[in-house]
Amino acid sequence: MRARLTMKILCLVISFAAPATAQQKTTGLRGMEAENDALVWQSVGRLDAKGSGFCTATLIAPELVLTAAHCVYDSKSGKLYTPDSLTFRAGLRNGEAAAARAVSQIEAHPAYKPGRGIGIENIRHDVALLRLETPIPTTELDPFVLHNSIVSSGPVSVVSYGRRRENLPSRQDVCQVEATREGVMFMDCDVTFGSSGSPVFSHKNGRGQIVSVISGMANIQGRKVALGMTLPAVVAQLRHQMWANKQKPVAQVNRIRVGSGGAGSSAAGAKFVRP
Repeated sequence: MRARLTMKILCLVISFAAPATAQQKTTGLRGMEAENDALVWQSVGRLDAKGSGFCTATLIAPELVLTAAHCVYDSKSGKLYTPDSLTFRAGLRNGEAAAARAVSQIEAHPAYKPGRGIGIENIRHDVALLRLETPIPTTELDPFVLHNSIVSSGPVSVVSYGRRRENLPSRQDVCQVEATREGVMFMDCDVTFGSSGSPVFSHKNGRGQIVSVISGMANIQGRKVALGMTLPAVVAQLRHQMWANKQKPVAQVNRIRVGSGGAGSSAAGAKFVRP
Protein backbone atom coordinates (compact mmCIF):
# COMPACT_ATOMS: atom_id res chain seq x y z
CA MET A 1 0.00 0.00 0.00
CA ARG A 2 1.39 3.35 -0.99
CA ALA A 3 1.93 5.67 1.97
CA ARG A 4 -1.06 7.99 2.51
CA LEU A 5 -3.24 5.68 0.42
CA THR A 6 -5.88 3.54 2.10
CA MET A 7 -5.70 -0.02 0.77
CA LYS A 8 -8.24 -2.22 2.49
CA ILE A 9 -10.73 -4.73 1.20
CA LEU A 10 -13.46 -5.47 3.71
CA CYS A 11 -15.49 -8.64 3.99
CA LEU A 12 -14.04 -10.36 0.92
CA VAL A 13 -15.46 -13.89 0.86
CA ILE A 14 -13.21 -16.73 -0.22
CA SER A 15 -12.61 -20.32 0.78
CA PHE A 16 -9.12 -20.76 2.17
CA ALA A 17 -7.14 -23.85 1.41
CA ALA A 18 -6.45 -25.94 4.49
CA PRO A 19 -2.89 -25.26 5.73
CA ALA A 20 -0.50 -28.09 4.98
CA THR A 21 0.94 -29.77 8.08
CA ALA A 22 4.46 -29.53 6.61
CA GLN A 23 4.36 -25.75 6.31
CA GLN A 24 6.96 -23.75 8.17
CA LYS A 25 5.71 -21.59 11.02
CA THR A 26 5.09 -17.98 10.04
CA THR A 27 7.74 -15.63 11.43
CA GLY A 28 7.57 -11.98 12.46
CA LEU A 29 8.61 -8.94 10.46
CA ARG A 30 12.11 -7.66 11.26
CA GLY A 31 14.08 -4.62 10.20
CA MET A 32 17.40 -5.42 8.54
CA GLU A 33 19.58 -3.30 10.79
CA ALA A 34 22.86 -5.07 9.99
CA GLU A 35 24.46 -4.09 6.70
CA ASN A 36 25.47 -7.69 5.92
CA ASP A 37 21.92 -8.85 6.53
CA ALA A 38 20.55 -6.34 4.02
CA LEU A 39 23.26 -6.89 1.41
CA VAL A 40 21.54 -9.85 -0.29
CA TRP A 41 18.32 -7.83 -0.71
CA GLN A 42 19.74 -4.58 -2.11
CA SER A 43 17.93 -5.02 -5.43
CA VAL A 44 14.73 -4.33 -3.49
CA GLY A 45 14.31 -0.60 -3.04
CA ARG A 46 11.97 2.27 -2.35
CA LEU A 47 10.07 3.90 -5.21
CA ASP A 48 9.51 7.57 -4.41
CA ALA A 49 6.84 9.70 -6.06
CA LYS A 50 7.39 13.46 -5.71
CA GLY A 51 5.08 14.73 -2.98
CA SER A 52 2.94 11.58 -3.06
CA GLY A 53 4.59 9.04 -0.79
CA PHE A 54 6.35 5.84 -1.71
CA CYS A 55 6.04 2.15 -2.57
CA THR A 56 8.41 -0.80 -2.66
CA ALA A 57 9.90 -1.96 -5.98
CA THR A 58 12.44 -4.52 -7.22
CA LEU A 59 15.15 -4.57 -9.85
CA ILE A 60 14.49 -7.52 -12.23
CA ALA A 61 16.93 -6.51 -15.00
CA PRO A 62 19.66 -3.84 -15.16
CA GLU A 63 17.15 -1.37 -16.61
CA LEU A 64 13.79 -2.77 -15.37
CA VAL A 65 11.98 -2.37 -12.06
CA LEU A 66 8.86 -4.26 -10.97
CA THR A 67 6.19 -2.73 -8.72
CA ALA A 68 2.42 -2.48 -8.27
CA ALA A 69 0.39 -0.60 -10.90
CA HIS A 70 -1.43 1.54 -8.34
CA CYS A 71 1.97 2.91 -7.30
CA VAL A 72 2.42 4.66 -10.65
CA TYR A 73 -0.92 6.51 -10.59
CA ASP A 74 -1.63 9.72 -8.71
CA SER A 75 -4.22 8.76 -6.07
CA LYS A 76 -5.95 12.15 -6.30
CA SER A 77 -6.19 12.65 -10.07
CA GLY A 78 -6.09 9.01 -11.13
CA LYS A 79 -3.59 9.94 -13.82
CA LEU A 80 -0.40 8.07 -14.61
CA TYR A 81 2.67 9.75 -13.15
CA THR A 82 5.16 11.24 -15.54
CA PRO A 83 8.46 9.32 -15.49
CA ASP A 84 10.35 12.28 -14.04
CA SER A 85 8.08 12.11 -10.97
CA LEU A 86 9.53 8.77 -9.88
CA THR A 87 12.89 7.76 -8.43
CA PHE A 88 14.01 4.23 -7.61
CA ARG A 89 16.37 3.96 -4.63
CA ALA A 90 17.74 0.42 -4.53
CA GLY A 91 18.71 -0.94 -1.13
CA LEU A 92 17.86 2.29 0.69
CA ARG A 93 19.09 2.17 4.31
CA ASN A 94 19.16 5.13 6.68
CA GLY A 95 19.19 7.69 3.86
CA GLU A 96 21.79 5.96 1.69
CA ALA A 97 20.93 3.93 -1.42
CA ALA A 98 23.06 1.26 -3.08
CA ALA A 99 21.98 2.88 -6.36
CA ALA A 100 19.49 5.63 -7.22
CA ARG A 101 18.01 6.08 -10.68
CA ALA A 102 15.49 8.29 -12.43
CA VAL A 103 12.71 6.60 -14.42
CA SER A 104 12.39 7.05 -18.18
CA GLN A 105 9.35 4.87 -19.02
CA ILE A 106 6.29 3.61 -17.12
CA GLU A 107 4.12 0.72 -18.27
CA ALA A 108 1.14 -0.29 -16.12
CA HIS A 109 -0.93 -3.30 -17.12
CA PRO A 110 -3.76 -2.07 -19.38
CA ALA A 111 -6.34 -4.18 -17.51
CA TYR A 112 -5.63 -2.26 -14.29
CA LYS A 113 -8.10 0.63 -13.98
CA PRO A 114 -7.32 3.17 -11.23
CA GLY A 115 -10.89 4.49 -11.25
CA ARG A 116 -12.43 1.05 -10.78
CA GLY A 117 -11.41 0.74 -7.15
CA ILE A 118 -10.13 -2.33 -5.35
CA GLY A 119 -11.43 -5.68 -6.51
CA ILE A 120 -10.34 -9.03 -7.84
CA GLU A 121 -9.94 -7.81 -11.43
CA ASN A 122 -7.72 -4.91 -10.41
CA ILE A 123 -5.66 -6.95 -7.95
CA ARG A 124 -4.77 -9.62 -10.50
CA HIS A 125 -3.50 -6.90 -12.88
CA ASP A 126 -1.96 -4.56 -10.29
CA VAL A 127 1.52 -4.74 -11.87
CA ALA A 128 3.79 -2.16 -13.52
CA LEU A 129 7.23 -2.15 -15.09
CA LEU A 130 9.54 0.87 -15.02
CA ARG A 131 12.50 1.47 -17.31
CA LEU A 132 15.39 3.21 -15.61
CA GLU A 133 17.00 6.19 -17.30
CA THR A 134 20.41 4.59 -16.69
CA PRO A 135 20.76 0.82 -16.15
CA ILE A 136 22.28 -0.47 -12.91
CA PRO A 137 25.16 -2.79 -13.92
CA THR A 138 25.04 -6.36 -12.65
CA THR A 139 28.51 -5.73 -11.22
CA GLU A 140 26.80 -3.36 -8.76
CA LEU A 141 23.48 -5.10 -8.09
CA ASP A 142 22.23 -8.55 -9.02
CA PRO A 143 18.60 -8.37 -10.25
CA PHE A 144 16.05 -10.85 -8.95
CA VAL A 145 14.38 -13.21 -11.40
CA LEU A 146 10.72 -14.21 -11.62
CA HIS A 147 9.59 -17.70 -10.66
CA ASN A 148 8.45 -19.41 -13.83
CA SER A 149 5.35 -21.09 -12.41
CA ILE A 150 2.41 -20.34 -10.13
CA VAL A 151 2.74 -20.98 -6.40
CA SER A 152 -0.68 -22.01 -5.11
CA SER A 153 0.27 -22.54 -1.45
CA GLY A 154 3.21 -22.87 0.89
CA PRO A 155 5.97 -20.78 2.49
CA VAL A 156 7.25 -17.53 0.96
CA SER A 157 9.03 -14.41 2.26
CA VAL A 158 8.55 -10.67 1.75
CA VAL A 159 10.99 -7.73 1.73
CA SER A 160 9.36 -4.32 2.04
CA TYR A 161 9.45 -0.71 3.14
CA GLY A 162 6.49 0.61 5.08
CA ARG A 163 5.01 3.30 7.23
CA ARG A 164 7.26 4.06 10.24
CA ARG A 165 10.03 1.92 8.71
CA GLU A 166 10.46 3.78 5.44
CA ASN A 167 14.23 4.24 5.83
CA LEU A 168 15.08 0.60 6.41
CA PRO A 169 14.05 -2.55 4.54
CA SER A 170 12.20 -5.17 6.56
CA ARG A 171 11.94 -8.87 5.91
CA GLN A 172 9.51 -11.53 6.98
CA ASP A 173 11.52 -14.73 6.63
CA VAL A 174 8.50 -17.01 6.39
CA CYS A 175 4.85 -16.35 5.70
CA GLN A 176 2.30 -18.51 3.92
CA VAL A 177 0.41 -18.50 0.64
CA GLU A 178 -2.92 -19.77 1.95
CA ALA A 179 -4.84 -19.89 -1.32
CA THR A 180 -4.72 -18.82 -4.95
CA ARG A 181 -8.02 -17.99 -6.64
CA GLU A 182 -8.65 -16.48 -10.09
CA GLY A 183 -5.11 -15.15 -10.40
CA VAL A 184 -5.09 -13.65 -6.89
CA MET A 185 -2.87 -14.92 -4.06
CA PHE A 186 -4.02 -14.74 -0.42
CA MET A 187 -1.17 -14.67 2.13
CA ASP A 188 -0.74 -14.19 5.86
CA CYS A 189 2.29 -11.93 5.31
CA ASP A 190 2.69 -8.84 7.50
CA VAL A 191 2.23 -5.80 5.23
CA THR A 192 1.28 -2.18 5.82
CA PHE A 193 1.05 1.17 4.03
CA GLY A 194 4.12 1.54 1.82
CA SER A 195 4.40 -2.23 1.27
CA SER A 196 2.61 -2.09 -2.07
CA GLY A 197 4.86 -3.37 -4.83
CA SER A 198 6.86 -5.51 -2.40
CA PRO A 199 8.27 -8.71 -3.89
CA VAL A 200 7.05 -12.03 -2.57
CA PHE A 201 9.82 -14.64 -2.80
CA SER A 202 9.92 -18.38 -3.15
CA HIS A 203 13.16 -20.02 -2.01
CA LYS A 204 12.73 -23.47 -3.53
CA ASN A 205 15.52 -22.96 -6.05
CA GLY A 206 18.23 -21.30 -3.99
CA ARG A 207 18.26 -17.50 -4.25
CA GLY A 208 14.83 -15.94 -3.90
CA GLN A 209 12.64 -15.83 -7.00
CA ILE A 210 9.68 -13.46 -7.24
CA VAL A 211 6.30 -15.20 -7.24
CA SER A 212 4.04 -12.19 -6.61
CA VAL A 213 3.85 -8.46 -5.84
CA ILE A 214 1.93 -7.11 -2.85
CA SER A 215 -1.18 -5.26 -4.04
CA GLY A 216 -3.08 -4.59 -0.81
CA MET A 217 -4.53 -6.09 2.32
CA ALA A 218 -7.97 -7.32 3.28
CA ASN A 219 -9.85 -8.05 6.46
CA ILE A 220 -11.36 -11.49 5.94
CA GLN A 221 -13.39 -13.02 8.74
CA GLY A 222 -11.47 -10.92 11.28
CA ARG A 223 -8.02 -11.74 9.89
CA LYS A 224 -5.66 -9.41 8.04
CA VAL A 225 -4.64 -10.98 4.74
CA ALA A 226 -2.09 -9.76 2.19
CA LEU A 227 -3.14 -9.81 -1.45
CA GLY A 228 -0.99 -10.33 -4.52
CA MET A 229 -1.27 -11.72 -8.03
CA THR A 230 0.17 -14.61 -10.03
CA LEU A 231 2.93 -13.10 -12.13
CA PRO A 232 4.35 -15.03 -15.11
CA ALA A 233 1.77 -14.18 -17.80
CA VAL A 234 1.13 -10.64 -16.51
CA VAL A 235 4.81 -9.65 -16.57
CA ALA A 236 5.31 -11.27 -19.99
CA GLN A 237 2.53 -9.03 -21.36
CA LEU A 238 4.10 -5.99 -19.73
CA ARG A 239 7.54 -6.72 -21.18
CA HIS A 240 6.05 -6.91 -24.66
CA GLN A 241 4.12 -3.67 -24.03
CA MET A 242 7.26 -1.93 -22.78
CA TRP A 243 9.33 -2.81 -25.82
CA ALA A 244 6.47 -1.91 -28.19
CA ASN A 245 6.11 1.52 -26.56
CA LYS A 246 9.80 2.22 -26.13
CA GLN A 247 10.78 5.48 -27.74
CA LYS A 248 12.60 4.66 -30.95
CA PRO A 249 15.81 6.56 -31.72
CA VAL A 250 15.55 9.02 -34.60
CA ALA A 251 17.70 7.87 -37.49
CA GLN A 252 20.22 10.35 -38.87
CA VAL A 253 21.49 9.81 -42.39
CA ASN A 254 24.79 11.30 -43.49
CA ARG A 255 25.65 11.12 -47.18
CA ILE A 256 29.32 10.54 -47.83
CA ARG A 257 30.85 11.30 -51.24
CA VAL A 258 34.36 10.33 -52.14
CA GLY A 259 36.48 13.44 -52.40
CA SER A 260 33.91 15.76 -50.81
CA GLY A 261 34.98 15.78 -47.19
CA GLY A 262 38.09 17.92 -46.62
CA ALA A 263 37.99 21.50 -45.45
CA GLY A 264 38.81 23.78 -48.34
CA SER A 265 38.35 20.96 -50.82
CA SER A 266 37.05 21.97 -54.23
CA ALA A 267 36.09 18.45 -55.27
CA ALA A 268 32.45 18.15 -56.32
CA GLY A 269 32.05 14.41 -56.74
CA ALA A 270 33.67 11.00 -56.84
CA LYS A 271 37.04 10.71 -58.54
CA PHE A 272 38.50 7.64 -60.15
CA VAL A 273 42.13 6.85 -59.54
CA ARG A 274 44.07 5.69 -62.55
CA PRO A 275 46.33 2.69 -62.02
